Amino acid sequence: MNRQQLAQEIIDAGRFLYGRGWSPATSSNYSTRISANEALLTVSGKHKGQLGPDDVLATDMDGNSLEPGKKPSAETLLHTQLYRWKPEIGAVLHTHSVNATVLSRLTLADSLVFADYELQKAFSGITTHESQVFVPIFDNDQDIARLASQVQPWLDEHPDCVGYLIRGHGLYTWGPRMSDVLRQVEAFEFLFECELKTLSITRR
Repeated sequence: MNRQQLAQEIIDAGRFLYGRGWSPATSSNYSTRISANEALLTVSGKHKGQLGPDDVLATDMDGNSLEPGKKPSAETLLHTQLYRWKPEIGAVLHTHSVNATVLSRLTLADSLVFADYELQKAFSGITTHESQVFVPIFDNDQDIARLASQVQPWLDEHPDCVGYLIRGHGLYTWGPRMSDVLRQVEAFEFLFECELKTLSITRR
């Protein structure tokens, strides 16, 4: 795909995710891989339901803008970290849904475990509900380099990881293509909602 097509994928993703309430206002950030050394990301501070062609920019894998006058998201390093980790990753989405935010705050453990849900098969590499999907939860940190340094050991130890949560903040998930990542966001949101409803029932 050329840059224009990749940018359009980001724009379309923003409209879809905003429409579902998973990326309100200027929250969230999205990216696609351009090449082994470059990524295309949303510009900082842009409303995700109103993205246009000028609201994305190219960065190197250290998170530096390659387009003068355009500022990448503060969390760019969390995107490029994933591209460096696995060359097959072609897109990354970071969303700020209510369910992800609330569930990550309610959960005292350092991870969520999904088991026996049929929709687990929506995640890359999962072929049966008879499995467990571990989703680590990292404490929020305004120092993104420090946060990335906490994420990397988990990724190295869990090469099958399909996403993680930042507590009180949101979800990161990734895949070979934007369509794969959008599918995984939908699956995560379904599972987050199921877990919250289960908690509301069991705590009565």
